[in-house]
Amino acid sequence: MEKELGKAEEIGIARYIKSVLKLPETDIKTYSPLTLAFIGDSIFDLIIRTTVVESGNAPVNKLHKRASNMVQASAQAELYHYIKDQLSEEEEAIYKRGRNAKSFTSAKNAGIVEYRTATGLEALIGYLYLTDQMDRLLELIKPQIEKMVSIS
Repeated sequence: MEKELGKAEEIGIARYIKSVLKLPETDIKTYSPLTLAFIGDSIFDLIIRTTVVESGNAPVNKLHKRASNMVQASAQAELYHYIKDQLSEEEEAIYKRGRNAKSFTSAKNAGIVEYRTATGLEALIGYLYLTDQMDRLLELIKPQIEKMVSIS
């Protein structure tokens, strides 16, 4: 297992998963922004859940409530506003593609602007994950995640 973990760290987790499961290589530029947001939502949720669980053992319903508050559209929109000045031109372009994508769903507890901002952030997260840029992703979101965890 340790050898496998070393390989995942060496080549990136997304590439490692693709290689172990023998998934085809796909040009990321062919993915729609909503596809990037789809995977980005899951990756963000995984990061938040990992952070919440590692911040202390608690009943599952309490862990769920903490995580839910941190992944809602309003919290993601706040996170985007915190990091937007740190984004490269390429990252900003990915964000804007996600934000401007025509989605047929909406957030339960957020306005359209917050929802679109959150979708853009999720697209950026998905892009960074699929291009094996987890270090960059965590560099961008770490300060705000730490702030959110200390508040909850």
